[in-house]
Amino acid sequence: MDRTIDYSPLFAVPSRDEVVAFRRATLSARPTAQSEQIVRVITWVLGGLMATVLGLSVLVPAIAAIATVGSGQFDATQFVGAVPALLIIAIAAVLVVRAVRAGGSQWQNRLRMARFAEANGLHYEPVSIAPTYPGAIFGIGTSRQVTDHFRTTGERFLDFGNYRYVTGSGKNRSTHDWGFLALHLDRALPHMLLDSRANNGLLGATNLPAVFSREQVLSLEGDFNRYFTLYCPRQYERDALYVFTPDLMALLIDEAAPFDVEIVDQWMFVYSARPFALGDPATYQRLLGIVSTVGAKTLTQTDRYVDERVGEFAANLVAPQGQRLRRGVPWGTIIALVSFMVLWLGGIILSYR
Repeated sequence: MDRTIDYSPLFAVPSRDEVVAFRRATLSARPTAQSEQIVRVITWVLGGLMATVLGLSVLVPAIAAIATVGSGQFDATQFVGAVPALLIIAIAAVLVVRAVRAGGSQWQNRLRMARFAEANGLHYEPVSIAPTYPGAIFGIGTSRQVTDHFRTTGERFLDFGNYRYVTGSGKNRSTHDWGFLALHLDRALPHMLLDSRANNGLLGATNLPAVFSREQVLSLEGDFNRYFTLYCPRQYERDALYVFTPDLMALLIDEAAPFDVEIVDQWMFVYSARPFALGDPATYQRLLGIVSTVGAKTLTQTDRYVDERVGEFAANLVAPQGQRLRRGVPWGTIIALVSFMVLWLGGIILSYR
């Protein structure tokens, strides 16, 4: 996107009528989104009814207790017993009000983003079906969707937004939220992953849902290894060095150090461990800055790439052994769990001594 970006729609404050009209048009265009909205409303209503019933069951005895003041029959325990329940009801009411207000603010932000997209030749969807990309965070779990979804139209394909999926069920149900950026490349490249050290967890364990074999780690020159761990398929080390030249490494450190970067097939993905704040102009500047520096350099650096195992430029293919990294064992997580179990069992043993 080598053009001037108009950020003014992100600062404009739409009227309430404009927000309501936009919300209705969006929900009517997407029956599934409308169903989700109905479910949320029903949840709020049921929560309000439950709070009301609980409130009446607590307030009636409390009022009765207050009415006995002066009669010599005042039961303080009955009144005091109602205080915790009243506090719970008050907190629940505050949360419901905040949820309703947040919903209104969310649609106002979405209208701003829609107008920003229109002003800059982008396609915007508040909620869309999850794309079927080959990246590490995609194709996992259930209830996959993208929110605040932006795509280019009529030029090199660029796609970014916030990606969500759900794993597990019941008490083990977890919702995973990511920010992502996808840039389409001209050449098919070996599968390579830059695991950012800035967002790793306990004992340096990757935050990514996929773990790759450490035998595929390639150490690069300079300070690069302080910021990223580079994975590339075995026997593709020369190919990785062909792509990750010193100037591209410098751009990655300057522009993308907090993010994980993955190259697979004809795609470059950038992953954020937290959803992008896509109502903030600074977020767009950061993302488009990555595209115009890291993305542009990757394109020029790889525009003549050929996998020597295939040998034909026109084929634009990578040999099977280079198409996907080999998965590994999450040793950091295993060590952490074993350490916890040892401490837990040690505590139990000591308690019986």
